[in-house]
Amino acid sequence: MSESKKRVLIGSPIHQKPQILQEFLDSLLRLRREGLELNFYLIDDNDEEESSRLLGTFAAGGNEVFLQSSGLHDAYIRNDITHFWNSNLVWKVAGFKNLMIRRAEAFGYDYLFLIDSDLVLHPDTLLHLIGTGRDIVSEVFWTQWQPGTILQPQVWMHDEYNQWDAEPGEQLSQEEINRRFHAFLAKLQVPGIYEVGGLGACTLISSRAIASGASYDRIRNISYWGEDRHFCIRAAALGIPLYVDTHYPALHLYRDSDLDKVADFIRLTTAAEPEDPCRKAANNERTAEDVQESKAGTAEKADVPERAEANTATAADAEQEQAAPSAAQGETLPWTEAEARERLSKDPLQQEETGGQKAGRAAAEFAAAFTERGTSPRPKLTLTMVAKNEGQRFLRQVLQMHRKYIDEAVIIDDGSTDDTADICREVLQGIPLRLVRNSVSKFSNEAELRRQQWEEVVKSDPEWILNLDADEIFEDRFASDIDSLLREESCDLFCFRLYDFWDDRHYREDEYWRSHLRYRPFLLRYREDFNFAWNDLPQHCGRLPENIFELPHLLSNLRLKHLGWSKAEYRLDKYLRYMLHDPDGQYGWKEQYMSILDPHPNLVPWTE
Repeated sequence: MSESKKRVLIGSPIHQKPQILQEFLDSLLRLRREGLELNFYLIDDNDEEESSRLLGTFAAGGNEVFLQSSGLHDAYIRNDITHFWNSNLVWKVAGFKNLMIRRAEAFGYDYLFLIDSDLVLHPDTLLHLIGTGRDIVSEVFWTQWQPGTILQPQVWMHDEYNQWDAEPGEQLSQEEINRRFHAFLAKLQVPGIYEVGGLGACTLISSRAIASGASYDRIRNISYWGEDRHFCIRAAALGIPLYVDTHYPALHLYRDSDLDKVADFIRLTTAAEPEDPCRKAANNERTAEDVQESKAGTAEKADVPERAEANTATAADAEQEQAAPSAAQGETLPWTEAEARERLSKDPLQQEETGGQKAGRAAAEFAAAFTERGTSPRPKLTLTMVAKNEGQRFLRQVLQMHRKYIDEAVIIDDGSTDDTADICREVLQGIPLRLVRNSVSKFSNEAELRRQQWEEVVKSDPEWILNLDADEIFEDRFASDIDSLLREESCDLFCFRLYDFWDDRHYREDEYWRSHLRYRPFLLRYREDFNFAWNDLPQHCGRLPENIFELPHLLSNLRLKHLGWSKAEYRLDKYLRYMLHDPDGQYGWKEQYMSILDPHPNLVPWTE
């Protein structure tokens, strides 16, 4: 008697450009289906008629397709730099995914496979994910979230997108975060199955997980951005571990230019015959043996993980199955584009290093790099700031903190009528200071002011530029961790989260005040050969050149406190200033301006 087929519902909410959508649909048709009954649930949320026509053609092509129109016409802005989401879009997509979960449950599917419509899949992806026996597992893909940056996977370990492991309450230096971050990336470059804290966009969900309560409903007491975060947190609370598989990475068409990669991806992923499951299992075992061999050869003794039995789904087994160099063994650099393309093929390259050889080489390179870094002089750090009548506010407090780690300062005194300049000279005594005074304030045209600030700081021949306002101060551990950031050779820009304090011990968090959920640029390596370009808006033009994200950059977990909102009289001053310079919200967000004077804002306690 033949074994019954597993029933799989493939679901995708689709708001996509036609060229990218066509590649996505074609890759669905290339999926291997042996032993599967495959159906589709596609929600047409497009604003381009051609995209809707493509979906109609796909549905009429003999596939078992349930095609539903969203009936909505929301704008989704994206360009070759990044994609722009707002809260309404996020929770609309969450609602679509919940509809797919409900359909999978109602019609008794064994699995729901949720895929974003800008992915191109390896033909073996679905069969392999089902074969892992995991209740929730994503196939990895790698993306340059900003042009010129390193490739990063769509999975993470904790919080919003922290790609390093840390115990609750564990305080890590920036150097240790960097080490763990690169170890995480290196691990995911080795074919295997790894337990993670967050995932999305290419996710297989079993009927068991759905029956347990997996969903994309918003968790009201959590402020993390994105429906995938809420899905993952709920799954973890339900006791369902999350895994990423790295055997068959998908191709992410994040930008139109990524379409150039499709032909090579198809050639590499369809050239070989379908892999026999027994041979696949043997290859998995060899990968694990390579890693065990490398672990046995390290100087520091560690517990050697044993291979897990196939088709298990416990967190303990996942720990055993992680076939990758540990953090203690060092890291390899993220893939180059050429390496990424090579690794898209499931067949190993001739004379490819074993996992043990790679780990040993990477550990030696990593140790040598850090030995060299430890003996080299730290690059110069230049603080730059614009200040106007800050003498009675926070200027003295923030400069006393900054002098602990800066090498020089360039400050524009923008028409002050108080003792701002005297405080700068007094607190920064002994530190080279370039103090430039504007007899008439330029703040009404911020672009002009920021350009002046930039031109003055460039005259100091800077290496790293820290651009802060006179009411911004880092948390205490920044002073001890800044050295490791300045020594980071692979990065020219660091971004940080900025918390808007509403009193001495609380920051504000609501629909209008969410700056701490974004990473913003404050620390920049000056590149003389880079053509910096500026935004000319008279307000909210940005304190640094607008094209800096073309430089390689990283996110830092160090937090920045914005004290300028922390007293009622300061908030009133800011409100009146915005009403004077931007009363219609032409350059900013009028609703946020109006919320400044909210008598009952939502405040969150700060923990240092």
